[in-house]
Amino acid sequence: MANVRQPVTDDSIKVRQLSHYQFSWVAGDPGKPGTYTLQLVLDQGAWEEVLTLDPDDADNLQDLLENTSTVHYDIERRVLLFGVTKVGE
Repeated sequence: MANVRQPVTDDSIKVRQLSHYQFSWVAGDPGKPGTYTLQLVLDQGAWEEVLTLDPDDADNLQDLLENTSTVHYDIERRVLLFGVTKVGE
């Protein structure tokens, strides 16, 4: 009998498109720096991810997200992929 793969499930999808995002800042202990987080809403809410960032990463990511129309996120590797370019362009 052939080994038939199971149907696609939410957990089997490894790369999703970013639909919405939200930056947050959480205060640290008195005298200590706070923590930035970035919540990613993927595939219109089918998946969510929260990333903890340092201030420089938060600033750079905000610039990239504002200036890129299509962003994907590789869930397994935790990688944001910015833009889509056709081969040869």
